Amino acid sequence: MPQPDLVIFDCDGVLVDSEIIAARIEAELLTSAGYEISAEEISETYAGLTFKDIMTRVEEKSRVPFQASLIDRAEDLVDRRLRSDVRAVDGVHEAVAAVTAPRCICSNSRTERIEFMLEKVHLLPFFSGRIFSSLETPSGKSKPAPDVFLFAAATLQADPANTFVIEDSVHGVTGARTAGMRVIGFTGAAHSYPGHADALTEAGAETVIRRWAELKSVISALSEWSADA
Repeated sequence: MPQPDLVIFDCDGVLVDSEIIAARIEAELLTSAGYEISAEEISETYAGLTFKDIMTRVEEKSRVPFQASLIDRAEDLVDRRLRSDVRAVDGVHEAVAAVTAPRCICSNSRTERIEFMLEKVHLLPFFSGRIFSSLETPSGKSKPAPDVFLFAAATLQADPANTFVIEDSVHGVTGARTAGMRVIGFTGAAHSYPGHADALTEAGAETVIRRWAELKSVISALSEWSADA
């Protein structure tokens, strides 16, 4: 049975249901700072980006200036809410355990945040020592740049062409595809929106799953397809 060299999981909105929590807080902060926006719009348009990048894009679009202190405010509020409220996405423990290939995390979140979320939901042992934050790569470039994916593959001696990435955001899919990796889209978290699966497919995901129970068979099928191609 063909095996991937590596299976990369995004964290927010894939392993843990954190995107919706962050989106609500970020929407409140941007709205109070003069740019009215909903959590749903942040989820649909900006999911997968750091709050700094979201602010930059909103500033360019709206010409509404924001204070840099808003970034630290958002980080603090989101951290506090995640520590109390974050939950694992349904079925993720069994799905991750069923992946027999080497696995890791590539995320735009800070390593500290990833670790406390994973510890809270009992996922940390699956990824201990294999957590890659884009903010802590040599370039420091966040998704949609491919840098964090390529850094993880190089560190773990995996061929990008034989690496699968599970992503919930267009920006994450774009980064993984730019890295030359194969992408499975995921729409099973609370921030998912109408047209989510289509958006991930258009960005380059080979297939999209909504339930974690589908992961093992999808990886097997795509691996077979690659071997036969």
